[in-house]
Amino acid sequence: MTGHNSGVSEGGIAADRLRSIIERVERLEEERKALAGDIKNIFSEAKSAGFDVKVIKQIIRLRKQEPAEVEEQETLLDIYRRALGM
Repeated sequence: MTGHNSGVSEGGIAADRLRSIIERVERLEEERKALAGDIKNIFSEAKSAGFDVKVIKQIIRLRKQEPAEVEEQETLLDIYRRALGM
């Protein structure tokens, strides 16, 4: 029982299905790598435009959170700063 058809091959594994799954994941990983490169380029563009990339990343993180969660963090940050005399 060998071959590359949709039949069963080694040890009862459907080879074509397995190959399809692996190839789909590999394709998506390549896309992810390309997207990460695109994001890096945008941050480079922001930096050369005079923006602080670290702050932009913080803003992006905040925008992913719920407003109540952001408010709670900002309140705690304020309390901690005051406790430290900042």
